[in-house]
Amino acid sequence: MTAPGALTPSSLDLLARLAAIVGESGVVTEPQDVTVYVTEPRGLFHGRALCVVKPRTTDQVARVLAICNEAGAGVVPQGGNTGLVGGQTPDATGTQVLLSLQRLDRIREIDAASDTMTLEAGVTLARAQEAAESADRYFPLSFASEGSCTIGGNLSTNAGGVHVIAYGSARDLTLGVEAVMADGRVMSGLSKLRKDNTGYDLSRLFIGAEGTLGVITAATLKLFPRPRNRSTAFVGLDSPRHALDLLDLAKSRMGSALQAFELIPRIGLEFVLRHANGIRDPLSNAHPWYVLLELASFDEHALEDTATDFLSQAIHAGLAADATLAASLEQRAALWRLRELLPQVQKHVGGSIKHDLSVPLAQVPAFIEEAGRLVEARIPGARPVPFGHLGDGNIHYNISQPVGSDKQAFLARWSEVNELVHRIVEKYQGSISAEHGIGKLKRDLLRQVKDPVSLDLMRSIKNTMDPKGILNPGKVL
Repeated sequence: MTAPGALTPSSLDLLARLAAIVGESGVVTEPQDVTVYVTEPRGLFHGRALCVVKPRTTDQVARVLAICNEAGAGVVPQGGNTGLVGGQTPDATGTQVLLSLQRLDRIREIDAASDTMTLEAGVTLARAQEAAESADRYFPLSFASEGSCTIGGNLSTNAGGVHVIAYGSARDLTLGVEAVMADGRVMSGLSKLRKDNTGYDLSRLFIGAEGTLGVITAATLKLFPRPRNRSTAFVGLDSPRHALDLLDLAKSRMGSALQAFELIPRIGLEFVLRHANGIRDPLSNAHPWYVLLELASFDEHALEDTATDFLSQAIHAGLAADATLAASLEQRAALWRLRELLPQVQKHVGGSIKHDLSVPLAQVPAFIEEAGRLVEARIPGARPVPFGHLGDGNIHYNISQPVGSDKQAFLARWSEVNELVHRIVEKYQGSISAEHGIGKLKRDLLRQVKDPVSLDLMRSIKNTMDPKGILNPGKVL
């Protein structure tokens, strides 16, 4: 370990004490090695850290927090560093300890009989999915960053993804957590029980708290029967209203077989076709809107006939203009790749002002229409790209800059556009954060939209559980 320059005696003492817990190799201080941890994926937030600490066990996490709490040093927990609101990024002071949980990566138990698995916080989501499959079970949490995001981060942000319509968000998939308090005490809340009414459900406090109440070190998660057959369709249609009607028809006809229902605008598809390699338009004609939907069956019977009948009914009813069914695993992967690339390709067409929001399902079409009209009136030529999880009302309302405009001038209007869009969200009784969290990006917005009593209760809980305020300072509240 090489300590950075200009450190105070107390900082040097803290570094030495941390190294005594996790070993010299477990404390990173070299600036070139720390850099990867202190910048988030979109580059919106850059920080500095006294060091990066990389414990291997819950006991080491507990001892690290106890020492930091004693010293009054802020601790920023981090999983795979894939968050999009700056919740995992330290501030600019260079005094905070970044606590990387990636080395807590043991799969402690898979219990197929109980349909549960217990994993440590640093296990990646993709590895969790593979572990479930190894036991002939299914863990349904899924989104584009699953190869690098971690279970601890997923729970800390209450991640959603494409299967919320069928299984719920991370909170719904969790039976219990093990978490370390600010003072180093360990709450052992791991449980396989589906029914337990012994007082407050404390585990749920930590899910969605973004590391501000305690550090999740392990969790017991729900498993489900593994789908034996899937049918994936790409549907062209005229409007979000038709998409909503199609969703209603799919739910009434397919019930629990409906696993995903993603809304995609034509402009988003064009961005992907223009800037991603190996992608082709799934349909022969262009349509204003599209839906990517997926059905699953838990027996070996083919779904193609059922899906074909459903799509024929949708076209006959005027809800869909055209549709195609994936005929192979390769075609299914290609359809999902189109959806997964949507966030990435927007960087190729200039600046993008992004929103992660939700409104009641019935209000999604009205929200998209009103937001588009008002945004384009405020910034002529702005290109709204609303897409996402229509099945649960979660829309990623991104806005690409006008063609030929100055990128920085456009991005400088981020707060102005946020205010405009969030006023419409409030009108429709929605949420300014559907699945990405609050972090730094939306902390001030939270104060504007959250019920004052709820905010007071949140502050009271924070003060009780973290009286010195060392856990992820400056995030959420």
